[in-house]
Amino acid sequence: MNEEITKGAEIAKEALEDKKAEDIKVLDLKGMSNIADCFVIASGNNINQIRAMADEVEEKMFKAGYTLHHSEGYQAGVWILLDYGDIIVHLFNKENRKFYNLEKVWSDAEDISKQKNEN
Repeated sequence: MNEEITKGAEIAKEALEDKKAEDIKVLDLKGMSNIADCFVIASGNNINQIRAMADEVEEKMFKAGYTLHHSEGYQAGVWILLDYGDIIVHLFNKENRKFYNLEKVWSDAEDISKQKNEN
C-alpha cells in the first residue's frame, strides 16, 4: 500500500482504539480488489458503541484531510460502512461480523494491523 493509504488506515485504527473497538484488522487488498486497497474491520458491542466508532473515524479522518465518499448502515448500526475510496472501514456488531466473515472472504489479504504493534 502507498503511504497515504497506510496513514489513513492507521488514523482509522487509532480512532477505533479510542472507542474501545474490538478485534481491529487492517487488510491490505492492493492488487486483489478493484473496490479498495485497504479494509479496516472492527467490532462493537452495541449500536451506540458502533455509531460512536463511526463518528470517531469520520471526525479523525476529516481532520486529517480524507474525504468520506459514501456511508451506509448508520441508522441500523449493525454494519456501518465508511467509504474513503482506497480505504473502506467496516464496523460490525459481533453477530454480523461472524456471519459476513470478511476476513475469510479476503483470507489472502495480509493483516497489516499487527505489523505496527510488532515493531
